[in-house]
Amino acid sequence: MLRHVTNRILGQGLRLPATPAAVGGSGLPRMYHERVVDHYNQPRNVGSFDKNDEDVGTGLVGAPACGDVMKLQIKVDDETGKIVDACFKTFGCGSAIASSSLATEWVKGRKMEEVLTIKNTEIAKHLSLPPVKLHCSMLAEDAIKAAVKDYEDKHSK
Repeated sequence: MLRHVTNRILGQGLRLPATPAAVGGSGLPRMYHERVVDHYNQPRNVGSFDKNDEDVGTGLVGAPACGDVMKLQIKVDDETGKIVDACFKTFGCGSAIASSSLATEWVKGRKMEEVLTIKNTEIAKHLSLPPVKLHCSMLAEDAIKAAVKDYEDKHSK
């Protein structure tokens, strides 16, 4: 049942609804880009690290308007300043899960200064998110920044 509902939401096996209002007024069903579907069906780096670990930065962000909550964690090599691992847990729509999954892939192997330059517009463009889903890529950017800040706060003591 869940797979059936997921496939309908993601546009796989979607039947055209009877009313134009159900499809955004355009007469065409809303379809997610294949990259969103891929990251949703096979999310990368799902999990969590010990938030008390000195090498781990945790970013927890949410969007009250839609109910999406995203936790993104980074594990940093103190000597090189590079992010050696990243993981996430997200409660939300397919676009939020895909944005989180993509963000963890993009931060791995990069220095913290570099990951702070990742913008939500880059995530949205890569995933071809529609305007109504841009908040998901904004959450991913905010989660990256929050994780870096958490790591830096632990090391400023």
